[in-house]
Amino acid sequence: MSGFLEGLRCSECIDWGEKRNTIASIAAGVLFFTGWWIIIDAAVIYPTMEEFNHSYHACGVIATIAFLMINAVSNGQVRGDSYSEGCLGQTGARIWLFIGFMLAFGSLIASMWILFGGYVAKEKPIVYPGIAVFFQNAFIFFGGLVFKFGRTEDLWQ
Repeated sequence: MSGFLEGLRCSECIDWGEKRNTIASIAAGVLFFTGWWIIIDAAVIYPTMEEFNHSYHACGVIATIAFLMINAVSNGQVRGDSYSEGCLGQTGARIWLFIGFMLAFGSLIASMWILFGGYVAKEKPIVYPGIAVFFQNAFIFFGGLVFKFGRTEDLWQ
């Protein structure tokens, strides 16, 4: 997925090589913003605990922490190219990235459980808060993936 912008052939429109990091960062930011906007909308529309349990916001907070953890480690640190010092070196970077991905997948799975277990299976008349929790976590998850794998580190050197 790290080369998805290289496959586009619109060289007369935009030089993708120089703009790749900018485009990936903007796309990831829009996805992240959209996720939080959806859950804020659900919290404003359904302010009572009977309609929308406010403890469901924990999934989005965990997804945000996972977003930051995944993108705090560069690909060079995971490969061992640019980071060999510190407490654990390359192994520590890999463990940090693995924990970040575990938190991201865990929050996405938990949001599915909230949607289906808390709203669909109980046959509540209002399902939008469950859908909002799921889409919030999905947008944050995909934003994290775009930000991690959509950028290139070659332009940094």
